[in-house]
Amino acid sequence: MIPVREPHRPRSICHLGVRELSGWQVKFYGIAWQGDQPRPELVQAAIRTAAQALPSPARQLAGDGPDRYGLGFCIVHDAGDHCFVLCDWWAAENEIHQRMFSAPLNAPDALAPHPAEAIGCVWELAVTDFERRAWLRHVLANPGGPDEAAYLHATFTGKV
Repeated sequence: MIPVREPHRPRSICHLGVRELSGWQVKFYGIAWQGDQPRPELVQAAIRTAAQALPSPARQLAGDGPDRYGLGFCIVHDAGDHCFVLCDWWAAENEIHQRMFSAPLNAPDALAPHPAEAIGCVWELAVTDFERRAWLRHVLANPGGPDEAAYLHATFTGKV
């Protein structure tokens, strides 16, 4: 038997905008255990953390390591037990690379690398799945070729 702390309760997922961070174009998403959006102080901490966590340079073709295109997404989750920030970027044509951070609920500015192997919870993975499908549709399988603007314009909002 799987112990479940409480029945599943849908959470709001919202698009918080696209931000330019040191040459990166990053779509920000917010998820909140309570309310419609994460607390502003967590969002601001996430923006600062993402700016430091994303590789430099943002665009790298045929260099050391996998190609990067300066495109990614960041999930800011004000969860019931911790603050989580997932910084994701596209590399090597079809791969999502990620750095995950967490902090105590009462200290959202204390984001640090997450100490476990987690890749995301059911709410965060809904955003990752949407982003995977958007990348496939607008970049990899687009009959007219990769369309970065269309990819950045495609966003998810809803309840999961």
